[in-house]
Amino acid sequence: MSNKKEKSGFFISFEGSEGSGKTTQINRLSIHLEDTDHETIITREPGGTEIGETIRHLLKHDSSGDDMFPETELLLFAASRAQLVREVIKPALDENISVVCDRFLDSSTVYQGAARKIASDPIQIINQFAVGDLMPDLTIVLDVPVTEGLERIKHRYSDLPDRMEEENVNFYELVREGYLYLAETMPERFVVLDGTQSKKNIEGKIWQIVQDRFLLD
Repeated sequence: MSNKKEKSGFFISFEGSEGSGKTTQINRLSIHLEDTDHETIITREPGGTEIGETIRHLLKHDSSGDDMFPETELLLFAASRAQLVREVIKPALDENISVVCDRFLDSSTVYQGAARKIASDPIQIINQFAVGDLMPDLTIVLDVPVTEGLERIKHRYSDLPDRMEEENVNFYELVREGYLYLAETMPERFVVLDGTQSKKNIEGKIWQIVQDRFLLD
């Protein structure tokens, strides 16, 4: 009798600071999953739904967000997340479709908590209210030094960076430390990979981790 897991939907989130390479690796993982006949959707936070994309624009690009308070930012991220969970992620998982998400609730813990200095209790309560009992089966953190991440952003875009990408180095150092702390405290869910490796090397490691974790052929 095979010990391989029947094909069913699982939920993987990718985390990391700006310029960590999440988008590239998410797309490459999706290709690997599709090649094994594992139906997969890619989504993102904030965004992934019509409502979420409207919130994303406000958070990242709309000039009216320039004077946004950290508490407002936290609640807007949570609102987008609540819609994404109920409109996209849960229905997909119920249909045995895997979901790969560019950021999830850990981003709020790190960006609004560790970096914006909002107390952890309200963040945890708001996160739980937004997602219910849904948590990623696996969270992959791509870790890069702050200076390298910022340098990548500079070369990646021809237009101006969004509001989150305009923060200072100290902010991003807190973000990086926050992710590493979460990974240390929840090793059963988190895997941290050195994001300074070659894209091909990172891709191979991620695929091996996913194969091992979910018993994929």
